[in-house]
Amino acid sequence: MIETTYRYCPSCQSALVAREHGGRVRRACPREGCGFVAWDNPVPVVAAIVERDGEVILVRNLGRPETWYGLVAGFLEKGEHPEAGIRREIDEEIGLAVRDLEYLGIYPFELRNQIIFAYHALAEPGEIRLGTDELAGYKSIPIERLRPWPHGTGPALRDWLAARGYHPPVVEFGTHVEK
Repeated sequence: MIETTYRYCPSCQSALVAREHGGRVRRACPREGCGFVAWDNPVPVVAAIVERDGEVILVRNLGRPETWYGLVAGFLEKGEHPEAGIRREIDEEIGLAVRDLEYLGIYPFELRNQIIFAYHALAEPGEIRLGTDELAGYKSIPIERLRPWPHGTGPALRDWLAARGYHPPVVEFGTHVEK
């Protein structure tokens, strides 16, 4: 299966064709001498379980349904270390400084062709200031009420909860949880 969105070579504009490269079928330029291959590498993303006062701050992106709250996350910038990237995202999205940061792991998100670098962040006290160009809202959920979801950042949340002795059911993203 070919996942790339490329249909034409960005170098010479030839229509791409399916060819085996690196043990997989990928879109490649058929023009001799060009050599372009759409490798379809995953996009690096950073995400954090932002904890403050025994609760985790979840955010809702603009344009998403009212129940779609998830972890603070964003794209890694060119040349940026993942730790610096998640500190930046937390500051941009909710305006909080991070006191302690713990690396949790790497989680592939095949559906969106992303690779997620996940962290647990203890936030400093302070007023939450939403990045209004990206976010529509936030809520703080007590740790024992959190329910992980099966995709994206959900497996990182599931693993983090399990390491703390919580084994809640995995629910579909957007399932309403009462505070």
